[in-house]
Amino acid sequence: MFHKEGYNIITISFILVVFTNLLSRNFINNSTLNYAVGITTIIILLLILQFFRNPKRIAIIDDNIILSPVDGKVVAIEKVFEKEYFNDERIQISIFMSPINVHVTRYALSGKINFSKYHPGKYLVAWHPKSSEKNERTTVVVENKVFGEVLYRQIAGALARRIVNYAKVGDTVLQGTDAGFIKFGSRVDLFLPLDSKIKVKIDQVVKGAEDIIASK
Repeated sequence: MFHKEGYNIITISFILVVFTNLLSRNFINNSTLNYAVGITTIIILLLILQFFRNPKRIAIIDDNIILSPVDGKVVAIEKVFEKEYFNDERIQISIFMSPINVHVTRYALSGKINFSKYHPGKYLVAWHPKSSEKNERTTVVVENKVFGEVLYRQIAGALARRIVNYAKVGDTVLQGTDAGFIKFGSRVDLFLPLDSKIKVKIDQVVKGAEDIIASK
């Protein structure tokens, strides 16, 4: 199963692979080179297919927990001053996604969208400490009856060139459902209330809509 954001790229890539191999067979009279072209183009297509994969996840709906919004590795757990929306201290959990991870963003909790904003920016590597403030990013705030307001931020990385965000102010969203997509390497930051009980550790690998990030 593939994410809808990849349909056009997958279709174009498939056509290019077929076209390239037809040209190779018709104009290159060298079986070894034709074989190399075929293998290379198929590998590229497979890499594109794996990047846009969208495995079905059935989340346990529970207002008392925050689920991981993405697949990746926890790279930061720290108390920070969040200055875009809250203007107070929060616990920041950062999850880095490599190009081989599933890049679907899922809602970490159910609730109402109170804030959703896109910021153009740079393309520093996603683990850079300033990427949360300098890179292209989107900021979304979901209000939940147990946690109150929770902010998450999709951040483009050095390879990412497009962030897709489905969150619209006023929408009511369901935990674990599709919230967007980030193309080609990226990071998601969660900003949680200080009394949240953190359930993950640095370098822990997590799965979106499955692993618990925090609880009350």
